[in-house]
Amino acid sequence: MNGHDPGGELVDVLDEAGRVVGQTTRREMRAHRLPHRCVYILVFDTAGNLFVHLRTATKDLYPSHWDLAVGGVLAAGESFEDGARRELAEELGITAPLTALFPFRYDDPATVVHAMVYATVHGGPFRLQPEEIVEGRFVDWAAFEALAARAAVCHDSLAVIAAYRHRYPSGGPPWHS
Repeated sequence: MNGHDPGGELVDVLDEAGRVVGQTTRREMRAHRLPHRCVYILVFDTAGNLFVHLRTATKDLYPSHWDLAVGGVLAAGESFEDGARRELAEELGITAPLTALFPFRYDDPATVVHAMVYATVHGGPFRLQPEEIVEGRFVDWAAFEALAARAAVCHDSLAVIAAYRHRYPSGGPPWHS
């Protein structure tokens, strides 16, 4: 570990409409389930398979769960696009063109987010961030369904995938033939 305390990072707090109404630490945001901004990036390989990864046991939300999207909480004042680029660089060690897909709102008993969903195509190799990711791999939709049926999967990324598949029923990224 690098000694950095993510709980102390400043994040924007939002109202019901997604407008910034203040700032607090990530720790306080989690403790009080405050609405905040985040990004989800669906990473596909050139065959249309989706990159999934296992989160570390130290994550503050959904520890030791499979995640279907790269991404995370935006820093205070950070734009969605800048946050998506930062998350790709931090979590996978890559830069790649991003396609904005759709805005996304999600809430459950643990979190409330106003987000933007992006997609990119990159087949690796990746430099996985050890503080956040235990392992990762590409899966086709059949393998995704099997994973979702047998493993703990992040609830928010399952909702992102459901919204994605509703918009793009063929399964691959919207530009994939």
